[in-house]
Amino acid sequence: MTRRNPGFMHRDRKLPRIAWRDLHGIVLLDKPEGISSSQVLQSVRRLFRAAKGGHTGALDPMATGLLPLCFGEATKLAGNLLGARKAYRAECRLGVTTATADREGEVQRERPVPALDDVAIEAALAPLRGRIVQVPPAYSALKQGGERLYLKARRGEAVQAPPREIEVHRLELLSHAADTLVFEVECGSGTYVRSLAVDLGEALGCGAHLTALRRLWVEPFLEPRMVTLTALEEAASQGDEALLAWLLPVEAGLDDWPKLQLDEAQSQAIARGQPIVVAGARGPHAAFASDGALLALLELDVDGRSRILRGFNLPPP
Repeated sequence: MTRRNPGFMHRDRKLPRIAWRDLHGIVLLDKPEGISSSQVLQSVRRLFRAAKGGHTGALDPMATGLLPLCFGEATKLAGNLLGARKAYRAECRLGVTTATADREGEVQRERPVPALDDVAIEAALAPLRGRIVQVPPAYSALKQGGERLYLKARRGEAVQAPPREIEVHRLELLSHAADTLVFEVECGSGTYVRSLAVDLGEALGCGAHLTALRRLWVEPFLEPRMVTLTALEEAASQGDEALLAWLLPVEAGLDDWPKLQLDEAQSQAIARGQPIVVAGARGPHAAFASDGALLALLELDVDGRSRILRGFNLPPP
């Protein structure tokens, strides 16, 4: 008698098809450890049955914390959020360097850890603040020759990521033990906290690698009310109302943008792609239609004349 492997579904049985829907908004997910950002995005997208979704900058599988997930028209904000200021709490182990600059990688070198006090650690932290040049990890999602660096590194190819300028707004030691440091960092786009841990370890003369990382906030979500994947699954089991309570409106991602309330004529002009003039305003603005719906992101020149940066097609609130 032939036995079927219970781990596989019989080919004649079909999985239930998901009824995808147009859904617009942002979920502030508390990403769990041990899963990639893309995997957790797809899990949440299926729960919401959202036809379109994206995240705003990947966290490594080892990392936890805030991962804003954008659905529908909110995906148009992903570029803005990718460039936003972020804050992390990190833990690193001194005396050991790894291939990936974190605990997931093969150990490359071990060195004794010198006796350290707050003064010595502060001296090592100080040069890592402000506008600095950083070398991203070889195991990173940056592309070189059209291919992700981590794919090249996994094949054993010699990989050297080009250095680039980043900005570290705040870097503060929280605690330290014999071979462990815990610090918080507030930084701009493109910063690799793994590389900060490596540079800190080298400055202390013993090397280091990252052992834990948690993203605390992403601008403009400075005090985020995050939700776990488990909590979303529980909400989904209770019905759509409970699940949608965690979906923020698209405009929540623009809390730090100046707002423009347009009249009917201005709204129609912007909807047709035509410029308008707003007296006394200049720079980037979030423009809202006369019915209250988010209509566009505008750039206003010195004369108040508009240029559309991004248009939205949202239903009235």
